[in-house]
Order: sequence, then structure tokens, then C-alpha cells
Amino acid sequence: MKSLFLRIFLSFWAAQALFVVLAILVTIAISPPRHGLENTGPQILAETVSAYQSGGEHGAFDYIEDLQRKEHVRAFVFDPTGHELAGRLPPPWVEDVRRGGMPRHRRWIESLLPPRILRQGLTVDGKRYTVVLETGPERGAFFGPHDIPGLGILIAVISSGLVCYLLAWSMASPVTRLRRAAQNLAAGDLTARAGAPLRGRRDELAELMRDFDRMAERIEGLVESQSRLLKDVSHELRSPLARLSVALGLAQQKATPEIETSLNRIELEADRLNQMIQRLLTISRLESGTDGIHKTALSLRELVDHVARDAEYETAGRNCRVTAEAADEFLVEGDPELLRSAIENVIRNATRYTAEGTVVEIRLERQTTPKGEEIMIRVLDSGPGVPNGALEKIFQPFYRLDDARNRQTGGAGLGLSIADRAVRLHGGQLRASNRPEGGLEVEIRIPAVSGFALPAHS
Repeated sequence: MKSLFLRIFLSFWAAQALFVVLAILVTIAISPPRHGLENTGPQILAETVSAYQSGGEHGAFDYIEDLQRKEHVRAFVFDPTGHELAGRLPPPWVEDVRRGGMPRHRRWIESLLPPRILRQGLTVDGKRYTVVLETGPERGAFFGPHDIPGLGILIAVISSGLVCYLLAWSMASPVTRLRRAAQNLAAGDLTARAGAPLRGRRDELAELMRDFDRMAERIEGLVESQSRLLKDVSHELRSPLARLSVALGLAQQKATPEIETSLNRIELEADRLNQMIQRLLTISRLESGTDGIHKTALSLRELVDHVARDAEYETAGRNCRVTAEAADEFLVEGDPELLRSAIENVIRNATRYTAEGTVVEIRLERQTTPKGEEIMIRVLDSGPGVPNGALEKIFQPFYRLDDARNRQTGGAGLGLSIADRAVRLHGGQLRASNRPEGGLEVEIRIPAVSGFALPAHS
């Protein structure tokens, strides 16, 4: 049983119901036996006959009514001729019992009650009187056969079930809310909160929810502070970098051949720094949300073909090829520039690490998932791969594998981070895995759309 709520509810209910039933049964077992109808029958018969002899039918009727009101016993007393002493018309089933048969023709409500019926005869002054006794509804409705309180046990079980349900709900509900908030926080929603518990609640679960909300608030503040710092530092670096470029240009105009090599190296590093700052600003913009995204219907096949041709042209010196396989338009709704940047970063990362003379394969597929149709772009290279422990870390900013990346090949570790954020802003997912035959496989999953028309080419 996977549900914590059901485990708590059923466990408490079973324990409570068992306790109630055992308590009732033990109480009945150790209680002194009550006198049954067998012991009171002769006395009731004698007293009814005495009341009849002293007061006639009216006296017998008053005695029987008082007996039913106090003792919850219905009595029918007949003289030798079959006349009922209280002057009442007995039901057919009473006549059956008086004649020595089994009770029949009882009302449906009476048939639900336990059959506590007794027939006894007594001779008084040479005349034989007969009494038929039955326990009343008040007793039989609660106490079942052998004085077992069936209705009482049923009420106890139902009431204990209600109490245990409320108790289990009060324990499992905060856990459910906490789990949902944790899932949202893990999915990237930094505003997720478990919510303040009910006013006045001070138990451990309530304190856990408050601690979780404080933790989530602290994490949100730290991430926002980091993003703001990254953005501010990137903006501040652009001004001195621009002045450095101007000074470098003036120095190159007056440079002698001896120092021209050094100035060219400075220019190269300045360009790399400028690209890094531009990517940091891109990450900061993507982290801020979807405000600057302009989505439109586009074909992934066409977009992938353009990126593949550009990537193959750049890798011509290493004798590498980039192929794209697609048999459909694969329409999606997204920002063309962001998706192009995401796909381009993944493909360029593959061409950078694939072995010389190999092929980087790009495959477009359509898959049906519980969330709907998705377009999957698979980029496969023949490089050294990535250690399993780093497969998720390669999408973090500035993460680099020391044994595989350097200044010449690895860059600053921002390309895959930008791709991951761009894909997530489109409701997609980026995942990396090592190929069994060697190399890395990166999957880009983006929700597919239908009913969109591609814009006409001018």
C-alpha cells in the first residue's frame, strides 16, 4: 500500500474498531447473567391472570402495557377458550406460537429483530392459561442474539472510522502539500511554498512546513541574488571591455612588427571575454522568465538543417560530417532565435568533441507521452563521452571537465547551460547520456503543436 493516508487511516481504524469490539464483548462476558424470559414467564402469567380476575380486561391491559413500558416485554395471555385476557386482537404469528407452531406473518420490521419468543402454560384453579412473550424493539434493536449488541458495535465501528479518517487526514494532508511543494521547487519553481498550516497548529508537521517555506524563501533569495550579481557584473564589464577594444585598435595602428603578435593575442582574449559576457547576459535573461520570448509556429526540420550545414562547414578542417535525418516538418511553437541558439550549442558541443573523421548524427523523432506529443532531437557524437556522475552537471554554468576541456576546446562552459534554459522555457527538457558504442547522446524534447500554419516565405 503506497498511500500514507490509507496506511494511517486503515491502521487506526482497525485498531480502534478491534478495541471497541473487544471491550464490549469482554464486558458482556464478565457481567452477571440476566434472568431470561424462561424465569419471568410464570410470574408474568400469574400476575396477568390476577390482574384480569381483579380488574377484568381493563386491569389485564394496564398490567401488560406497564410491563412493556418498563421491561420492554410484549405479553399475550390466553384463557382455555383462546380469548386474550387484555381484549386485544393478537397478530397471526402470536396465534401460531400459541398453538405450538413457529411464528409466521410477522411484519418486515419485526423480522429484522432477534426472535426472542417464549410460550408457556400455567394451570390456575383447574384452568390452563397460555402466555406468549417477546422482547420489545427497544431491546432487540440494540442487543442481538445472545445479548450481543450488534447495532452498538456497528455504531462504534462507524464512529471510530470517522474519527480515524479525520485523524489520518490531518496527518497526511500536510505531507501531501509538502511533497507537492518540494516537487515544484525541484522542477525550478522557486516560488513554490507548502503554505502556512492552520492557525494555532504547533505540531511537528506544522513546524516542518514552516521550515520548508523558510528554506524555499532562502533558496529563492540566493538564486535571485546570484542572477542579479551575474547580470550586474556582466553589464559593468562591458564598459571597460569596450574601452579596451578602442585602446587596442589605436595600439595596433602604431604597433611595430615585434609587438603585433602580442596585440593580436590580446585581441583574441578580448573577443573571448566579450563572448563570455554576452552569454552571461543571455543566461541572465533566460533566468528572468518568458517576458522577452516571442513564440511563433516554426518547423524544427528546417531549423535543424540550417544549423547542421553551418556546423559541418565549421568542422571541415577536421574532416567531420554533420547529418540530419527528418521525414516531417515537426511543427513547434517557440522563439526561433532561442531554439536556434539551443540546438546550435548542442550540435557545436558535439562537433567539438567528436573524433576526427567521424559523423555527428542529428535525428528528429516524434513520440507520444502521457503529457502529449513531443518532438525529440537526438544529437549523437563519437567523442570520449562524459563520466556518469557529470551527465547532469554539464548543463550548469561554468562547469567544465578538467580532463577533457581546456581553453582551446572547452570554452567557458556556458553553451549547454544556455541550451538547457532555453529548452525549459519552451516546456521541454534536455538530457544527456553516454552511448554504448562510445560518445555522447543529447536529447532535446520539445512539446509538439498542431493546428499551426507556417508563415509564408517572402
